[in-house]
Amino acid sequence: MKRPVENYIVELNKGSVDLTILRNPRASRMTLRVDPRPGAATLVAPPFLDTRTAMRFVHENADWLTEKLSQQRLAVPFVHGAEIPFKGKMHRIEGLRSLRGMVVRRNQTLYVPGGREHLARRLTEWLREEARVSLTAAATEHAVALGGNLRRITIRDQKTRWGSCSPDGNISFTWRLIMAPPVILDYVAAHEAAHLVQMNHSRAFWKLVARRVKNPEAATGWLRIHGPDLHRYGVNE
Repeated sequence: MKRPVENYIVELNKGSVDLTILRNPRASRMTLRVDPRPGAATLVAPPFLDTRTAMRFVHENADWLTEKLSQQRLAVPFVHGAEIPFKGKMHRIEGLRSLRGMVVRRNQTLYVPGGREHLARRLTEWLREEARVSLTAAATEHAVALGGNLRRITIRDQKTRWGSCSPDGNISFTWRLIMAPPVILDYVAAHEAAHLVQMNHSRAFWKLVARRVKNPEAATGWLRIHGPDLHRYGVNE
């Protein structure tokens, strides 16, 4: 049996790439994407695909991959003066030693209390909590409407999925969805809630999603184009 995750340094036409081969039981074909981490990419492949075929696919797409790697944007740490998206709109981070309590959002500025040496941790914790509140409300509403049995919601910093649903009714989301427009967060919540009823991506599954989301194709398109950008903000856990 092939290992589920393999890592290689692959030489391209110009430079090299830190490649992760991720074998997903749900994958029916190979998909190559550039990671948020500079110089890195991931190839998602069916579970029993041999490594030689995977490498051939990477080299066949070397020109595309090289171009995408050159377009990678720099990471944006959570520091005073940086700008990050929150619910789809850019916000400036302001560290205020005089502020006490929780992060305050006002006029597209996020005021973070305490010393700036604690800013990144406190802002990350606040964003996670905001994501938990929004995703719990959305997923619960969709689950009830679709007749799914939702047991527990967990907020993480998943690198390869926006959300996941287990057969026992537990759903996990990445907190980075709070940086996306609300309609995108709502789509991911509906998508995972639909898995409570259909643990697949069949036609029946997509009919359930369509009952809760007006334009799922637009949401999946946004995630494909803009989603990777969300991972360059803050610190990956």
